Amino acid sequence: MIETRDLTKKYGDFFAVKELDLKLSAGDVFGFIGPNGAGKTTTMRMISTLLDPTWGEAYVCGHSIYTHPREIRRMVGYMPDFFGVYDDMQVIEYLEFFAACYRIDGQARREVCDRVLDLVDLEFKRHEMANTLSRGQTQRLGLARVMLHDPQVLLLDEPASGLDPRQRIKMRELIKRLRDMGKTIMISSHILPELADMCNKVGMIEQGQLIANEDVTELMRRLRRQPVLYIAVVGPLGAAAKLLEQAPIVEKIEEKPEHLEVTLVTDTQDYSELASILIQGGHKLTLFKEKEINLETAFMLLTQGVSA
Repeated sequence: MIETRDLTKKYGDFFAVKELDLKLSAGDVFGFIGPNGAGKTTTMRMISTLLDPTWGEAYVCGHSIYTHPREIRRMVGYMPDFFGVYDDMQVIEYLEFFAACYRIDGQARREVCDRVLDLVDLEFKRHEMANTLSRGQTQRLGLARVMLHDPQVLLLDEPASGLDPRQRIKMRELIKRLRDMGKTIMISSHILPELADMCNKVGMIEQGQLIANEDVTELMRRLRRQPVLYIAVVGPLGAAAKLLEQAPIVEKIEEKPEHLEVTLVTDTQDYSELASILIQGGHKLTLFKEKEINLETAFMLLTQGVSA
């Protein structure tokens, strides 16, 4: 559904995006992660034909951004991170105006507007002025607008930006509904735990270059190759650390105020012997668990926190 090859945007000597290669299949939900200024928005604008690349190619549903931009725009719904609404329009008028721009006329226009209002749970606001909506309601209205022409591909740039926890939950559930409808979704966000809950693929970009691009499960498996354990016992931690140092699967031990942080050798699968060593040494365990690997820790491990 989306494919880029050496996609590049350059301003003078500065690369906003450099030689980006992506491939998303139908039904994929792709989490696009990176620091501010990393190139996420620039990438989405090029894919949606709103910004010309310096070089490289991108295809959406088999169409080139150079030769078939009109066809791509019919298939894509792009929601920017910030957008305005017209002050003098009701919610339903706002949607009908954009439906008319998509040349949806007559009874079909009203039916489409009713359907997307129901999809984003804004039916109760249909006659409210669009500029009186809360931030979360405005974001959902924006998503309703990009769904009017029933696009196959959705490009959502920070859709949960600035939302409170309750509104973020609503937005997350809405994106899951779109996923279940079979839409191909590319979504950028800084709320990484929520991305893991929605996405089957993830890409991490820094200084305009893609540094990770794989299935979420595969990324987690790869980063778990060197497990880290949190271990605590009753009494001084130093004696427990000395016992564990003798185990061949232990690579490094750091003594924290309330627990030991034990790094194991790469590809260790079974570390149950460490619990046995401590118990046989007379220690009572109060904590013995593997450090969780999630998108936040993956992001910190793979990026340097440098903006482009």
